[in-house]
Amino acid sequence: MTTAEVMRALETLGSAQTKKTYLRHGCPEPFFGVKIADMKALIRKFKIQDDTALARELYRTGNSDAMYLAGMICDGGKLTRRELDDWARQATWHMISESTVPALAVEHPEGWQAALKWIDSPQEKVSLAGWTTAAGIAAVRDDKDLDLKTLETLLDRVEKTIHQAPNYTRSAMNGFVIAMGSYVKPLAAKAQAVAETIGEVKVDMGDTACKVPLASAYIKKVIAKGRQGMKRRQ
Repeated sequence: MTTAEVMRALETLGSAQTKKTYLRHGCPEPFFGVKIADMKALIRKFKIQDDTALARELYRTGNSDAMYLAGMICDGGKLTRRELDDWARQATWHMISESTVPALAVEHPEGWQAALKWIDSPQEKVSLAGWTTAAGIAAVRDDKDLDLKTLETLLDRVEKTIHQAPNYTRSAMNGFVIAMGSYVKPLAAKAQAVAETIGEVKVDMGDTACKVPLASAYIKKVIAKGRQGMKRRQ
């Protein structure tokens, strides 16, 4: 399936209602307003899973629907490190930065190094991707394979700077604390302490009902369910 064919299919799948919803969440033009479920159906119908070459072309269109779909069919391990950095810089809005880019970075052999670099970026969309990638890596890798010392340092950084960080980066930093408390047993107590210290994290979610979870309460729920330390599937 060619890029042009995919773009025509996405345009057909777009709806005014979905586009209106995405606009409220901050999605910029150009995009068609395609539901994620419809993207999944399109992938199955045309058998374009694991088509990294097509994904590269779709991401370059700058169309937010196409960029999100690109992440769904791309094998992050097949991107070069330079491409991974480019995808982080070229993300058009926070949904790409906090889902598409981190998902690919977690699969990449240099994903951890990328996350640490991105966290220090002055660009909100890049730092957002960095914190989310670090959280994602911690959620899927065995504790013995994690750089626990650096993760602990990052927790200290969150405690000191989260309320002064850029808007969506605050949300990602809060998510990082939750990930440490939920998935990394050696840092669980530290994460819970940081969560108690930072308290409520305020993020402007635009004209939506979305809210940032209270990290301390979230971690307590994970503990209550007996799921603390249980890793996600990659």
